[in-house]
Amino acid sequence: MSDQQQATPASLRDVMSRFATGVMLLTVGGEHIHGMTANAFSSVSLEPSLVLCCVAHSAVMHRSISAERRFAMSIMAADQEALARYFADKSRPLGPSQFAAVDWYPGPLSGAPLLAGALAWLECEIIEAHDSGDHSIFIGSVLSSLTGPAGEGLIFYGGKFRPGAAKPAAPGVRITR
Repeated sequence: MSDQQQATPASLRDVMSRFATGVMLLTVGGEHIHGMTANAFSSVSLEPSLVLCCVAHSAVMHRSISAERRFAMSIMAADQEALARYFADKSRPLGPSQFAAVDWYPGPLSGAPLLAGALAWLECEIIEAHDSGDHSIFIGSVLSSLTGPAGEGLIFYGGKFRPGAAKPAAPGVRITR
């Protein structure tokens, strides 16, 4: 094991890059329509159905999601890396024009854009928001959930987007349950 060091933003970013996460498109509809590539997302509870997403206070999404109070998540497929990069690019157009060249449809309960070709979708309503450091943790009650065709997911690992194909264990490695 290497020497321990004082935690800094750079060292935390390095450590967290070694944790593979799914990639999703977080969207808000209505007057504050906006999309953002995200990986700070998790299921919280099945009963009741709750999820959370974390958004930086400085992000355009923070203002949008706080104002609209409803959001959607599109879980991105492995072949949607270009869209993940597009919605992570801070120089893209804002407002409705950021969706002009994107295949999407409005969520029936949230009005938030749902990305065509995604693996699954959630529509949520914020029931709690907690400030923590430079982010807010938004807890959403799941209003609807839908799965699309099975396929590989897009993951983020080591600072790069990668297809999320499951790989068999290496020879000689035994996995027990």
